[in-house]
Amino acid sequence: MTPKLSAKTREKLLQVSTATLCTALFKRGLRNQFIQDVRPVGKTVRNMVGEAYTLRYIPAREDLNPLTVFRDRAHPQRKAVEECPQGAVFVIDSRKDPRAASAGSILITRLMLRGAEGVVTDGGFRDSPEIAELPFHAYHNRPSAPTNLTLHQAVDINVPIGCGDVAVFPGDVVVGDGEGVIVIPIDIADDIADESVEMTAFEDFVLEQVNGGRSILGLYPPTDPETGVEFERWRKASNR
Repeated sequence: MTPKLSAKTREKLLQVSTATLCTALFKRGLRNQFIQDVRPVGKTVRNMVGEAYTLRYIPAREDLNPLTVFRDRAHPQRKAVEECPQGAVFVIDSRKDPRAASAGSILITRLMLRGAEGVVTDGGFRDSPEIAELPFHAYHNRPSAPTNLTLHQAVDINVPIGCGDVAVFPGDVVVGDGEGVIVIPIDIADDIADESVEMTAFEDFVLEQVNGGRSILGLYPPTDPETGVEFERWRKASNR
């Protein structure tokens, strides 16, 4: 049975940065989990954390993509928006092509109101000024006004995709912050979350020491035996 993202692990992932998660994944040999050339549309108030629900585009063929295709209730893009589970992150494979929009403000508003956690594309969104004002996590490459039909044909829902050079499987854990978006294989999400919380506490200790004028030598990484003792003392005092 495929594991699920637990509430406990989700809470931990809300507290850590994508940078820290990258390092934790790198320690396990996973070097390519940070989605390339994707950034927040608006301001990020907290982390985005949820399981991936995917949509795959292929290059559009003109005879198959007139505006009338949207009248079909089973159109994959529309169907995916209406079926994306609550708490999921809707991840769109747009082949790293932002020349036409992956979606616009109406569909993204619908995702938000249905309870999705966020949306990510390696293409672009139209109506990006309006999307930036929504209380919703949205990540893209850049603004793009043309309708998706000019370049993208939606063909598959909730299948393995590529997004920004990263393999994304349905159910993978997707975390976004002000720096970007990272994908964590679901089967190691609990361990990565635990380790990242520990790393974050240590890095906070290190930053406090550096701000106090201390050298990073022996501190970061902690090769000086006293560093571990000092960290535990700091952790106890700060209730970390």
